Amino acid sequence: QVQLVESGGGLVQPGGSLRLSCAASGSISSIGTMGWYRQAPGKQRDLVATITSGGTTIYADSVKGRCTISRDNAKNTVYLQMNSLKPEDTAVYYCNAMVPRTLLTYWGQGTQVTVSS
Repeated sequence: QVQLVESGGGLVQPGGSLRLSCAASGSISSIGTMGWYRQAPGKQRDLVATITSGGTTIYADSVKGRCTISRDNAKNTVYLQMNSLKPEDTAVYYCNAMVPRTLLTYWGQGTQVTVSS
Protein backbone atom coordinates (compact mmCIF):
# COMPACT_ATOMS: atom_id res chain seq x y z
CA GLN A 1 0.00 0.00 0.00
CA VAL A 2 1.00 3.60 -0.65
CA GLN A 3 -0.07 6.60 1.39
CA LEU A 4 0.12 10.15 0.02
CA VAL A 5 -0.21 13.39 1.99
CA GLU A 6 -0.43 16.77 0.22
CA SER A 7 0.38 20.15 1.71
CA GLY A 8 1.03 23.73 0.64
CA GLY A 9 -2.38 24.85 -0.56
CA GLY A 10 -4.02 28.07 0.48
CA LEU A 11 -5.37 31.43 -0.64
CA VAL A 12 -3.33 33.47 -3.10
CA GLN A 13 -4.00 36.54 -5.24
CA PRO A 14 -4.05 36.33 -9.05
CA GLY A 15 -0.49 36.38 -10.33
CA GLY A 16 0.84 34.85 -7.15
CA SER A 17 2.69 31.60 -6.55
CA LEU A 18 2.36 28.45 -4.46
CA ARG A 19 4.41 25.31 -4.04
CA LEU A 20 2.52 22.11 -3.30
CA SER A 21 4.21 19.09 -1.72
CA CYS A 22 3.21 15.43 -1.62
CA ALA A 23 4.96 13.03 0.74
CA ALA A 24 4.68 9.30 0.03
CA SER A 25 4.97 6.47 2.52
CA GLY A 26 4.35 2.73 2.57
CA SER A 27 5.56 0.63 -0.37
CA ILE A 28 7.76 3.44 -1.69
CA SER A 29 9.94 1.26 -3.91
CA SER A 30 6.89 0.16 -5.89
CA ILE A 31 6.00 3.68 -7.08
CA GLY A 32 6.54 4.65 -10.70
CA THR A 33 4.98 7.75 -12.22
CA MET A 34 3.58 10.39 -9.88
CA GLY A 35 1.39 13.32 -10.74
CA TRP A 36 -0.84 16.18 -9.72
CA TYR A 37 -4.52 16.42 -10.64
CA ARG A 38 -7.14 19.01 -9.77
CA GLN A 39 -10.90 19.11 -9.41
CA ALA A 40 -13.13 22.16 -9.19
CA PRO A 41 -16.69 21.91 -7.80
CA GLY A 42 -19.04 20.34 -10.34
CA LYS A 43 -16.21 19.39 -12.69
CA GLN A 44 -14.19 16.27 -13.42
CA ARG A 45 -10.74 15.61 -12.03
CA ASP A 46 -8.17 16.69 -14.62
CA LEU A 47 -4.46 16.09 -15.03
CA VAL A 48 -2.14 18.97 -14.19
CA ALA A 49 1.28 17.33 -14.55
CA THR A 50 3.04 13.97 -14.25
CA ILE A 51 6.63 12.95 -13.71
CA THR A 52 8.28 9.54 -14.12
CA SER A 53 10.84 8.10 -11.75
CA GLY A 54 13.48 9.16 -14.29
CA GLY A 55 12.28 12.76 -14.42
CA THR A 56 10.29 12.85 -17.67
CA THR A 57 7.42 15.34 -17.36
CA ILE A 58 4.05 15.99 -18.99
CA TYR A 59 1.96 19.12 -18.47
CA ALA A 60 -1.61 20.04 -19.27
CA ASP A 61 -1.84 22.83 -21.84
CA SER A 62 -3.68 24.98 -19.31
CA VAL A 63 -0.66 25.14 -16.98
CA LYS A 64 2.25 24.74 -19.38
CA GLY A 65 4.80 27.47 -18.79
CA ARG A 66 3.36 28.37 -15.38
CA CYS A 67 3.86 25.14 -13.43
CA THR A 68 6.83 22.90 -12.75
CA ILE A 69 6.60 19.38 -11.35
CA SER A 70 9.61 17.81 -9.67
CA ARG A 71 10.40 14.93 -7.35
CA ASP A 72 12.99 14.08 -4.75
CA ASN A 73 13.26 10.30 -4.66
CA ALA A 74 15.46 10.38 -1.56
CA LYS A 75 12.71 12.21 0.32
CA ASN A 76 9.87 10.30 -1.37
CA THR A 77 8.28 13.64 -2.20
CA VAL A 78 6.85 15.23 -5.34
CA TYR A 79 6.36 18.99 -5.75
CA LEU A 80 4.29 21.30 -7.91
CA GLN A 81 5.54 24.88 -8.23
CA MET A 82 2.72 27.10 -9.52
CA ASN A 83 3.36 30.64 -10.75
CA SER A 84 1.21 33.33 -12.37
CA LEU A 85 -1.87 31.80 -10.81
CA LYS A 86 -5.30 32.57 -12.25
CA PRO A 87 -8.78 32.34 -10.70
CA GLU A 88 -9.49 29.36 -12.97
CA ASP A 89 -6.69 27.48 -11.18
CA THR A 90 -8.92 27.34 -8.10
CA ALA A 91 -9.52 23.67 -7.24
CA VAL A 92 -8.66 20.87 -4.89
CA TYR A 93 -5.27 19.52 -5.95
CA TYR A 94 -4.63 15.79 -5.53
CA CYS A 95 -1.38 13.86 -5.59
CA ASN A 96 -1.32 10.57 -7.48
CA ALA A 97 1.08 7.63 -7.57
CA MET A 98 1.03 4.64 -9.91
CA VAL A 99 2.44 1.19 -9.12
CA PRO A 100 3.70 -0.33 -12.39
CA ARG A 101 3.49 -3.98 -11.31
CA THR A 102 -0.27 -3.72 -10.72
CA LEU A 103 -1.23 -0.52 -12.60
CA LEU A 104 -3.04 0.52 -9.43
CA THR A 105 -3.15 4.21 -8.57
CA TYR A 106 -3.23 5.87 -5.16
CA TRP A 107 -4.55 9.29 -4.21
CA GLY A 108 -3.86 11.76 -1.45
CA GLN A 109 -6.52 13.59 0.52
CA GLY A 110 -6.22 16.77 -1.53
CA THR A 111 -5.21 20.34 -0.72
CA GLN A 112 -7.33 23.39 -1.54
CA VAL A 113 -5.91 26.10 -3.79
CA THR A 114 -7.96 29.29 -4.04
CA VAL A 115 -6.91 32.12 -6.36
CA SER A 116 -8.89 35.27 -5.64
CA SER A 117 -8.43 38.99 -5.14
